[in-house]
Amino acid sequence: MTKALAEFRLPIRIYVEDTDAGGIVFYANYLKFMERARTELMRSLGFDKPALFDDIQFVVSQVSLKYHSPAMLDDQISVTAVLSKAGRVTFEMTQQVFRGDELLVEGWVKVACINSTSKRPQGMPKPMFHALTESFN
Repeated sequence: MTKALAEFRLPIRIYVEDTDAGGIVFYANYLKFMERARTELMRSLGFDKPALFDDIQFVVSQVSLKYHSPAMLDDQISVTAVLSKAGRVTFEMTQQVFRGDELLVEGWVKVACINSTSKRPQGMPKPMFHALTESFN
């Protein structure tokens, strides 16, 4: 798979704890918002414990972000997750953060599946792989 045909979208409200003293979202919190969107995507596919299944874990192996405009205290934002590439051991997602139609942040994340004991790469379970890839076709 090389191009995704669907997107997952998660609404998030910006609270005081997400911001700096000026009411602007702290830059690292966008990574947390993106993590939540990926986690809720997996939950929407029927996997209630997205970080740990049958002795596996998902870890971020690469990430890249571009900031366009800040979110502010009490903003309602939405965070998207779109599968752009999938293999049994790794998958890549493009993610965006919007306030209404305004693009605030865009990013790319590569996630690897590892064995929870050895911490070595391991293929994700076939049902999970199929659910993930089929949700974007």
